[in-house]
Amino acid sequence: MNLDEAIERHTAWKVVFRMAIEQRKDVDAATIGRDDCCTLGKWLHGDGRVQYGERPLFSKLVGSHANFHRNAGAVADAINAKRYDEAEKLLGVWSEYSDASLDVIDTIEALKQDMLCPAPD
Repeated sequence: MNLDEAIERHTAWKVVFRMAIEQRKDVDAATIGRDDCCTLGKWLHGDGRVQYGERPLFSKLVGSHANFHRNAGAVADAINAKRYDEAEKLLGVWSEYSDASLDVIDTIEALKQDMLCPAPD
């Protein structure tokens, strides 16, 4: 799993949302709201769990990632409901979405470092 690529992909959602708001286009809220559809989510629920599931940072990432997708799903729902001002607020700097996004990135970075260490006994 390329965790740097996972960071890039999750960071890119904000751009996708802003474009959807600007262009007044719907997004796939059902998929966006799920934490097991993106590449990172598939890894977290599959091979990653097998390899690193015993590590506390891995468990933290699973929770952080799920929270990110819940918040992203809320943004997507607002966009699809044509509540563009609400969607913008949900994307704001101090929003739950923003906090969840930063938490995923920080946790991925910490897990990358942790993965360099031998597995705990």
